[in-house]
Formats: sequence, C-alpha cells, structure tokens
Amino acid sequence: MNETPRAGPREGSLEAPTRHPIPWQTAAFYDEPALFKELERVFDICHGCRRCFSLCQSFPTLFDAVDAAPNGELDGVPHKAYWAVVDHCYLCDLCYMTKCPYVPPHEFNVDFPHLMLRAKAVKFASGGTRLRDRLLSSTDAVGAFAGIPLVAELVNAVNASAVGRQLLSSALGVHPAAPLPKYHSRSFRAADARRARPALSAVPAGDTRGQVVLFATCYGNRNAPSIDADLAAVFEHNDIPVRLAAREKCCGMPKMELGDLAAVEALKNVNVPALAALVDEGYDIVAAIPSCVLMFKQELPLLFPDEIAVRKVAEHTYDPFEYLMLRHQAGLLKTDFPRPLGKVAYHVPCHLRVQNIGLKTRDLLKLVPGTTLEVIERCSGHNGTYAVKQEFHESSVKIGKPVVSRVEGARADYHSSDCPMAGEQIASGLEDARPPTHPLTLLRMAYGLADD
Repeated sequence: MNETPRAGPREGSLEAPTRHPIPWQTAAFYDEPALFKELERVFDICHGCRRCFSLCQSFPTLFDAVDAAPNGELDGVPHKAYWAVVDHCYLCDLCYMTKCPYVPPHEFNVDFPHLMLRAKAVKFASGGTRLRDRLLSSTDAVGAFAGIPLVAELVNAVNASAVGRQLLSSALGVHPAAPLPKYHSRSFRAADARRARPALSAVPAGDTRGQVVLFATCYGNRNAPSIDADLAAVFEHNDIPVRLAAREKCCGMPKMELGDLAAVEALKNVNVPALAALVDEGYDIVAAIPSCVLMFKQELPLLFPDEIAVRKVAEHTYDPFEYLMLRHQAGLLKTDFPRPLGKVAYHVPCHLRVQNIGLKTRDLLKLVPGTTLEVIERCSGHNGTYAVKQEFHESSVKIGKPVVSRVEGARADYHSSDCPMAGEQIASGLEDARPPTHPLTLLRMAYGLADD
C-alpha cells in the first residue's frame, strides 16, 4: 500500500470548507473496489492525524483497529473491519465542519461523512441492510400506523413496559434502555387544519419575507405536536403568518443515514415541488427539527445539484431561531417578555452547529429578562436511530455522558435542546430523569402565551 503523505493540523487549509456534489447516481459511486481504495486513502490520513478521536465512535474504532494490526499500520487492517467504522458514523458532520484540517479545498480532499455515506449506499445497494434499520428509518409509515388511535395507546404502553421493551429487543434489536418517543393519534397537521389562524399580513424585512410555511416534520407531526404548536404561536405572536404545505413527507434524513438514496429522491419528489411552489408565492420555510432544516439547506442541494427547485427551497429554508433573530435585526421581534426563565442548560445539537448560523437560539433566549444560559456544545449521543439500536446504545451513552454531566452540574431550572430526540437522550441519563423543555416552548412561556 502506498503511504499517504501526512501533515499535522497546522498544515491544514485556512480557507473556508467547501462541499462537492455527491455523484450518487453514477455507477462509479457504487464500485466497491474504488470505494475501498478511497476508504484506505482517507483512513490513512485520519490515522496519521487522529484529531477527531473524541468526536464519535467511528474514529476510536478505526484507530483501535490500526493499533491492533500486526504492523500498527492501516495496511494491516482487514477490509472487513472497515464496516464497523462505517456503521458507527451517523453523519453528524462535526468532523468535517469543526475538526478536520484536510477538507476541500485542501489537496487531501477529505470529506469523511460523505465517504461514509457512499459506503452506506454501497452496503444498502448490495442488500446488506437489516430489516430493523429499514423499519426504523421509515418514519412516515411507522408514524401513520402508530398514530391510529387504539394502536397509539398500545404502542405507547408497550414502549413504556419492561416486558414490551424486552420483546422489542428480541424482535428488532431495539435496546431496552433507549428512550423511545410517544405517538399521538391526533397529528399536528390534522389539528392545524382545524385551528383558526389569526388574520395577519406579511411584512418583509431583510432576507425574510415575513410569512412562513411550517414543515411539520415526522417527529413534530406524530411524536411532539406541541413543539410545532409552540412555533406557530410564537411566530404568529410576532405577526408572521404560518401555514402548512398541502402535502408533506419525511425530509429524507433517516433514509440518507441508511444509504437508501433512491428513497431520499422519492421523498424529495413529494416535498420539494410543494415547498418550491410556496416559495414562488412569497413564503419562507421553517422547521423545528435541525436535521430537517439541514437536509433542505445542505444535503439535498449536494445530492441534486442541478435541480433549480431544490436550490430554491434551500435558499429560503431557515432554522426558526435564525429566522426570528433576522426579524429582530430588522426591529420586528417583540421583546416584551413578561416571564423570566431562570437558568437554562441549553444543548446545541450537532445538526444545528454544522449549519454555521451561529447560536441563534442562545441569542434569542438571552433577550428574556431574568434568564441565564449554560451553553453545551457537545454531541448528546442520540444521533437519529443510533442510540436506539442494541449494538450502539452503550456507545451513544458514552458519547453523551459529558453533556449529561454538564446538565447535572448546571443545576438549572430547565434543560433544553433544539433537537427533541437529543433532549430525551439527555433526560434519560439524568439522575432525576427530568424531561426536556424545547427552546420554542421556553420562548412561548417567556411570551406568556397560553397553550391552545
């Protein structure tokens, strides 16, 4: 094996990282020998650097395999061991955005997450993906079934019982201690269709158009409809009209993390035309789940770089706190907060950090009088379905332990994360298992807005 030249972190590029489109629709993308050649190249660079050793379990898995090799080098590691590195990657993007000095435009051209995505796509195309993983990533189908009134009660009861969790462990490989979401028979989209909307007129300011379409998300629609309700209440309190698209499917992130890119395309073919049409009508797009925002902002444009509608949607998609802070810069955010929040232990999710928009949630909550924040910028360990799976749950707990320790030590009135799944993962590690309070819920509380 030809050894890749190694450079220390100081020799990395000082230019802003750039991303190349993902050529997933080409035959070469699925060529396994070519994939392993690139894995060898990138893994050898990572082995020589080791800067990302503490980010997730992929890198310790790789480095342990190299250290255990007879010659202590990558060429002594069997290719079969590479798949463990791939399986531990949950595409958080933090290595690319915050750690790696060799990302493009550096000549080494290292994009570890998208290389892992390619490997996952090769694995999926070869039929190497478990039925359990296909099921867990089918959020629309699972939500629709689990949302049937009597079924929702049964699913929630099974998920909450020790016997039920052991059955899930035996049948599907779902870890008995992993936090699982509740399902609501009354979805957010169904409830929103019946609610009375206030008569508001859009007031454009800066890059914002002053009216938004809310992408409800699978989780917001079936698992935590109160979060979407809080978003709508806060936006309408700030005189921003809110509506939903006529049709909505999963954003595609769960299927992308599985490597099922054809399913991502099918979901895109439903969501993007509907959202692009609303952009043409003068709407911006917001979603309460950072992963969904990231999917529309970054991943879909890289998967479908030539589609004008995809770029249009990306250019008008915002994190809700990003949007509200843009309105604040224009003098249009209401800051008459009658209720202080006290101390908040605020966790910044990975898929929010890599959007490179700054800490907008922190900045807005700091505007509330009588409120202080303990900001925690580390991975919670949940990472999509990673923490739920039998074989990865213990690793997820290890990854999230520093966050749990910070929350415990903060002794805050609330702990909060923009990602509700990360919030539940953190709560499951706390001694008192206190539930999280979403930042949008905190903001609604600060405004003194009554629940619907």
